Amino acid sequence: MDEALKFHFVIDGDNFTSAGEASVEVKKKLRQLGFPPDVIRRVSIAMYEGEINMVIHARGGVADVLVYPDRIVIILEDHGPGIEDIDLAMQEGYSTAPDSVRALGFGAGMGLPNMKRYTEEMHIESTLGVGTTITMVVNVQ
Repeated sequence: MDEALKFHFVIDGDNFTSAGEASVEVKKKLRQLGFPPDVIRRVSIAMYEGEINMVIHARGGVADVLVYPDRIVIILEDHGPGIEDIDLAMQEGYSTAPDSVRALGFGAGMGLPNMKRYTEEMHIESTLGVGTTITMVVNVQ
């Protein structure tokens, strides 16, 4: 399988209830494809955190998952406000989520750190006023 198996999801930015549906769907597909449980868990966590961030900060976006035999690539893209200070945003506990989101139990400042923790590679490209693209790689070992 030289070509990737591709999955595409639209993340609804106005709906906290549907946030996480893409990561659940990817989890099911990876299980059907026979990937190891640890790989599935890491992909699911990284994707979920990304989905929640898109709902909180960017009014949604798109998620593309490319499945190769040796790795899974997750590409999250939004057209939100962008990340002003990526280094600061990567610090555990730092959050720009509004109080209304925190009251729902989200916005604890662990999204980006968890995305990095559960992937082998994570690259963030962000332009203020344009949006953010995050590419993550989970290796299959």
